[in-house]
Amino acid sequence: MVSWAISRLVVLIFGTLYPAYYSYKAVKSKDIKEYVKWMMYWIIFAIFTTAETFTDIFLCWFPFYYELKIAFVAWLLSPYTKGSSLLYRKFVHPTLSSKEKEIDDCLIQAKDRSYDALVHFGKRGLNVAATAAVMAASKGQGALSERLRSFSMQDLTTIRGESSSTGMPPPPAQVVSVRRSGRQGQPKAARMAPDSTGSSGTTPKP
Repeated sequence: MVSWAISRLVVLIFGTLYPAYYSYKAVKSKDIKEYVKWMMYWIIFAIFTTAETFTDIFLCWFPFYYELKIAFVAWLLSPYTKGSSLLYRKFVHPTLSSKEKEIDDCLIQAKDRSYDALVHFGKRGLNVAATAAVMAASKGQGALSERLRSFSMQDLTTIRGESSSTGMPPPPAQVVSVRRSGRQGQPKAARMAPDSTGSSGTTPKP
């Protein structure tokens, strides 16, 4: 029996590369007849590839399954049988012509829904990203302020400790308070001075 690898190799070479080269030649020569022929083949081959995805899972146990696949691809490509043109004209074209409007409507609705879903998820993604950025910025700012506050408190305690241990003069606020207290006590001493001098240094007149 033919194995899966041999079957895939035959389909790849004779079912894909060979028709692709002759499709290129048809486009290059602008031969309408050859162009239509290979376009019909690619439509049938696309349907075959789609069906093959499921049949390889459920029908791979069937006797001579891979041999039948090779024979089917050869039948599609043969210029004597013209299998791709026959299948397209007998089955595919009438079916697509009768269901064309419904297929177009479904494709338009799917396109609109996919666009709306893309826009919706895009907005949600932007909102989530903006919220995360704001939260990260606020946390970073809070951590920075706490770090600066801890540094400032540490510096103040260090300065106070150094001033008390080295005997340096007190801060300006204490100096101002001492000066104010001195100014308040000075007039009292000045008032008391004449009394004392007057009582001891002057003599009463006769």
